[in-house]
Amino acid sequence: MMLLLMIGLTMLLPLLHVIAQSFSDAVAINNRQVSLWPVGFTLENYHMILKDSTIWMAFRNSVTITVLGTFINLAATSSLAYPLSRSEYVFRKPALVFVLITMIFHAPLIPNYLLLKNLHMLNTLWVLMIPSAISAFNLFVMRSFFIHLPVELLDSARIDGCGELRMIWKVVLPLSKPVMATMGIMYAVSNWNMYSQALYYIDKRSLITLQVRLREIVITDNMGSSDTTSDLMLLVSPEGLKMAVIVVATLPIMLVYPFLQKHFMKGMMVGSIKS
Repeated sequence: MMLLLMIGLTMLLPLLHVIAQSFSDAVAINNRQVSLWPVGFTLENYHMILKDSTIWMAFRNSVTITVLGTFINLAATSSLAYPLSRSEYVFRKPALVFVLITMIFHAPLIPNYLLLKNLHMLNTLWVLMIPSAISAFNLFVMRSFFIHLPVELLDSARIDGCGELRMIWKVVLPLSKPVMATMGIMYAVSNWNMYSQALYYIDKRSLITLQVRLREIVITDNMGSSDTTSDLMLLVSPEGLKMAVIVVATLPIMLVYPFLQKHFMKGMMVGSIKS
């Protein structure tokens, strides 16, 4: 128990320090007076962020990628995982081998870039959602869940006249909430934190993601050049701004987890207690 408590604190304390700095004034931060509690409480760091239109633009792009991309991920993964879980599918084993190969070997960056360029997907949000629609690991987890669905239930649905699509929609998916929630959280976190693909494949300023904008702020202290921003720079610390942006980038995805925690815990047990 003590070991778990210590491990938990190692993850919690840095987060508390970041939050404390984001609510502290410039003097306290510059004098290194902030530890786990705000000193000289102020909202100017967040005020400045909310005034920056590029952060709102990046936030919108990240939300779009997370919501739409996660839907595409779940639809594509479940559409492939279900037939691969059924023994009557003739090409099940060769398809599983192809999927397994993608877990071992990854396409190099330059050929991948040229492929996406020839597909005219560069500088679109689709380039951040379509190529990564299916994760091989998540596919095998979802397939494992589908394998353990009661065969008798599926057979009874067929006897009642359900076609495959209707059976999936009416029977399989309602029973798959735990694994869908688990995969949904994993995909959503991956999409929200998407950074390298956005850096490689997008150079349009209007399509940058929040993580790319966060990098600009953390590395270059680039918060824009408006008059309002210049005035606020006299009241805030660059370090406080960085911490505030980190909180803004982290908070949305953290708020999603409590609503799916029940299903998430069930989904994480997939395959661990069934043979």
